[in-house]
Amino acid sequence: MKLRKVSAAAATALVLALTATACGGGDKDDNGSDGGSGGGKTIKIGIKYDQPGLGLKEPDGTFSGFDVDVATYVAKELGYKPNQIEFVETKSADRENALARGDVKFIAATYSINDERKKLVDFAGPYLLAHQDLLVKADSKIAKGTDLNGKTLCSVTGSTSAENVKKDIAPKAQLKEYGGYSECIAGLQSGAVDAVTTDDSILAGFAAQENYKGQFKLAGLKLSNENYGIGVKKGDTATVDKINAALEKMVSDGAWETAVKENFGPANYKNEPAPKIGNIVQ
Repeated sequence: MKLRKVSAAAATALVLALTATACGGGDKDDNGSDGGSGGGKTIKIGIKYDQPGLGLKEPDGTFSGFDVDVATYVAKELGYKPNQIEFVETKSADRENALARGDVKFIAATYSINDERKKLVDFAGPYLLAHQDLLVKADSKIAKGTDLNGKTLCSVTGSTSAENVKKDIAPKAQLKEYGGYSECIAGLQSGAVDAVTTDDSILAGFAAQENYKGQFKLAGLKLSNENYGIGVKKGDTATVDKINAALEKMVSDGAWETAVKENFGPANYKNEPAPKIGNIVQ
């Protein structure tokens, strides 16, 4: 009898072990999620926390912006509900490392696709074609790049945007650097600077804030092409394919256009049509 009892217990343990394995004990991916099957687990997504209209952490702890809307839609298509998403602040300088370490599953954070970055990460998309532009006061007479000669142009410390304008377009422009774009926008509002330059999507996001509505306008100069992609760990082609399918669906069902209008509309942002997957505009 004793032997039979031991055998029965062992058989029961074996069944339980096999059941646990079948339930997905080995399904977690390298950022702690289950690769898209949902089931109560979470997915970590890298975004910016300080870009209104794109990726912003609100005072109440919620998140807003176009990148957030895109990331949420993609996560839904991967099998995750909004309450299963963990947004992780991913600063520009740390994006490649965050993916390599597995800190996040993917990154949607004004992440322009270029050849140097493609050596380190894989990209889905692009999902937005932005351009370097100027933000000026609504009544400004600045209408073209050369109008900046003799004017004060603001950008953030370490950015090459303003330097490129001075070098290639307006050599007599006076450059002023601040630590962040919010400071540049405040300087534009006060008259300390005449224009701010970076991607038009970023400028439109700031201009669309409630306290700035109607005060600024985009010059519409299209000084560069910025193809925003979703960064994925190098070699994870399966996730790239799933995200591309999600982006195509977001465009086809109208959710992409709705997100653009809701996040950038107040700044009269004249967005480009949704780009085709894999079509990088040089």
